[in-house]
Amino acid sequence: MDSWQSFSAMGSYYCYRVHMNRNYEYDISFSDILLVVKSDLGSDFTSVELFLQTDRGEVSVNVEYDGVIHLSAEQVSMARRYQVCILKILMTHDHSKVMDALNGVNQGEHNTITAYLLLPSARGKHGSAIDWACVRSALFSLEVPHSNGMVGCLATKHCSIHSEDHQIRMKNGLWCHCMIKNSIVYTPHSGLMYCVTGILDNLNGNSTLKLRGGNELTYKEYYEERHGIILSHEGESLLAGRHIFPVQNWLHRHPFKKEKDSTNSSVELPPELCVIIMSPLSISTLYSFSFIPSIMHRLESVLLAFGLKKLQLDHYMQNDIPTLMVLEALTTKKCQEAFSLESLETLGDSFLKYAASQQLFRSYPYHHEGLLSAKKDQMVSNIALYKLGCERELPGYIRCKPFDPKNWSIPGEYLGCIGDNKFVFSKAKNIYNKGTKYIKYKVVSDVAEALIGAYLSTGGEVAALYFLKWLGLEVDFSNKVPDDASFLARPETYININFLESLLNYSFHNPCLLVEALTHGSYLVQDIPRCYQRLEFLGDAALDYLMTVHLYNKYPGLSPGFLTDLRSASVNNSCYAHAAVKVGLNKHILHASAELHRHIKSYLSNFGQSFLGSSYGWDAGTAAPKVLGDVIESLAGAILVDSRYDKDVVWKSIRPLLEPLVSPDTIKYHPVKELEYICRRKSYLHTLSKSHENGVASFTAEVEADGAIYRETRTGKNKKEAKALAAEAMLKFLKDRHLSSLL
Repeated sequence: MDSWQSFSAMGSYYCYRVHMNRNYEYDISFSDILLVVKSDLGSDFTSVELFLQTDRGEVSVNVEYDGVIHLSAEQVSMARRYQVCILKILMTHDHSKVMDALNGVNQGEHNTITAYLLLPSARGKHGSAIDWACVRSALFSLEVPHSNGMVGCLATKHCSIHSEDHQIRMKNGLWCHCMIKNSIVYTPHSGLMYCVTGILDNLNGNSTLKLRGGNELTYKEYYEERHGIILSHEGESLLAGRHIFPVQNWLHRHPFKKEKDSTNSSVELPPELCVIIMSPLSISTLYSFSFIPSIMHRLESVLLAFGLKKLQLDHYMQNDIPTLMVLEALTTKKCQEAFSLESLETLGDSFLKYAASQQLFRSYPYHHEGLLSAKKDQMVSNIALYKLGCERELPGYIRCKPFDPKNWSIPGEYLGCIGDNKFVFSKAKNIYNKGTKYIKYKVVSDVAEALIGAYLSTGGEVAALYFLKWLGLEVDFSNKVPDDASFLARPETYININFLESLLNYSFHNPCLLVEALTHGSYLVQDIPRCYQRLEFLGDAALDYLMTVHLYNKYPGLSPGFLTDLRSASVNNSCYAHAAVKVGLNKHILHASAELHRHIKSYLSNFGQSFLGSSYGWDAGTAAPKVLGDVIESLAGAILVDSRYDKDVVWKSIRPLLEPLVSPDTIKYHPVKELEYICRRKSYLHTLSKSHENGVASFTAEVEADGAIYRETRTGKNKKEAKALAAEAMLKFLKDRHLSSLL
C-alpha cells in the first residue's frame, strides 16, 4: 500500500502515454492521458494493446513510454486533486459526493489504496507534456468571484479580456466566456452536472422552447412552470451542455445502439442556474477519462499477470510467454470478458494427463492399469492441483468476477477506514489483494491447467515441463526408455502382423507390443503375460493430448469453451469404438469371453451401415462394447512405446483411423447438453426423468415453453442411450414447432 506522502516527495516519476483509437463515428474525439508512476513498468507493459467493447464499437488502447518527468510536491498534490475530482464526477454524477471526495483529499495522506497519477496530456502544445491548465481546473471550486462583481483570480490568469461584454453571470458570480466554455457545471435545482461545450449567442431565456408534446414555451416560462424558478437574467445567452458520460465496464461486449442516445444529447442551460465546478476542461478530456476505470482495471490485471510471470523466471530463464496469455490463463468465464482460460485449460489438462501418464508408465513397469490410474489421480486431481496452486499463491492472481466500476478505487481518494485487504487461503498464507476473494478449489486447479496450456502453446513441452516443476510436479521425459522385452518367439501365430502394420502404416520393432495391445483380459495364455490395459492407460492420455493439440492449432480463433466441445466430441470411447469397427479391428481382438462376443455381435448387427460414416459425435458408438474403443487407445500406446515415445509417429498412424476429424462446421453436440443450453437460453423449464419397465431403461424429456408442457419418451439399451434419445426427440419437436430459434 503506497503512501502519498512518500510518493509526493520522490521528485522524479516514470510517465506513460495512454492513447485511444476508435472504429466508429462520433462527434467527440479522444485525448491522450498520462499515467505517472514511481517505477519503470517494463517493456511488457508498453507492448500490450487493449480492446474495449463499447455500445458504439471497439476502442483500441495503446500504452507507450513517455520518459521521466519531474514534479514538485505541490504539483503532485494539485494533480491528485484533479484526478479525484474528474473521476468522482464521472463515477457518481453526484455533486455532494464530489465535494466530499475533494474535502477528503485535504485530510491527509492516510487510507488510500494506491499512489499514481492520471493526467491530461498537452501533446502538441509548447512546454510540459502535462496540460497544467486543465489540471488546475480542479482548483476552481476554491475560487470565489470578487464582491464587486469582477472575475475571480483564477479566471484572470487565463483571460486578458476584462470587459463586461465578455462576462456571463453564473449562479456563483460573474465569469468570463473563456472560463465557461469547456467547463463542468452543477445545477442545484435539478442536482445534475453537465459539460458545457459552448455559448448559444442566438438563444436566451425569452427564446422559444418546443416541448415533446408539440407545445411551445419560452425558456423563462418553462423553468417557472416546471421548477418554480423565475429567471432574473433572461437576456443572458444560454449555455450548450451535455450530460456527464456514464462509466461502465467496457471490458465485455455491449449491444450496439440503434438510436440516438438521449443522455448525451445537447441541452440548453440558463447560466444563472449553473455553478462552475471545473474549468477549463474539454469534453474530449472528459470523454477520454470515462474509459479510465476499465483501462486501469485491465492494466492492473496485466501487471498482476506480469508479476506471476516474473516469479517463474528463476526456474525458466527463456520465459518469453506473452503476458496477455498469462492474463488469459488467470481469467475465468465469470469475468464475462472477450477471453477466458477455457481453451488453455483444455490444452493444459491434456498435456498434464499425458505427462503424468508417461511418467508413471515408465517409472512403474510392473504396475497394472488400476494402480497407475490411482497414482495419476493423486498427481493431477483437482484437489492435488489446488494444494500445489495454493502453495504457489495462485489464488491471489485469479480473476473470477466481472469488473464493477462502482467498486473501482480512485487513486488518491480518501477512503476512511480500510479493513484488512489481504487474501487468505489454506495454511494461513496471505498475499496482498484489494478486498477478500472466495474461490472454489476447482477454479484454482483450472487456472493451474490453463497456465500449463499457456506455457505449452508458446514455449512447447520444455516450457510446460519447467512450469510443472515450478508448480511442484516433477516430470522428466529425458529418462532412459526401459526396454520392453519380447515375450513371444513367434507373435505372428496370434495376430496378423502384416495386415495390422499395413492398417496402421507402421512397422513394429517389437511386434509383441502389438499382441499385447490386442489382448483382452479374458484371454489367459501363458505365453502372453498381460493384457492391453497398461498400453490403453498410456494411449488414452497420448491420443487425448494429440487430438487436443491438433484442434488447438488448427482452429486458433475458437471462442472460449469451443475447443472443449470439439475435444469432447472426438476424444471418447464411443468414437474410438466406431472407428475400430469401421476398419475391422474387432476381428483381431484376442479374447475368450462368450458375453463379449455376443455384445460385439449385437452391436454390429444393430448399427449396420452406420459404420461407414464419421467416428465423432455423441451417437457414433452408442452402446458399443468398451473393448472396441480401448484397442484404439492401446494400439496408440503400443506405437508410442515402440517408437521410443515419438508422438508424431503415433498421430500419423492413428489419425487415418479416426478421419474425418471433427471441425467447428461438423460438430454434433450431445442432445442432453444442447437441450440444457437451449432451455437455459430461452428460460424454458425442463426435466429428464428415468424409469424402468420390464428391465428396459426409459427416459422422458419434459419442457415447459410458452405456457404449455411437452413430453417425449424414449427407450434404450441402457439409461445413457435412453436419456440421449429422449433429449434428441425433444430437440426435434422444438425445432418442428419453431420454439427454438437456436436450432
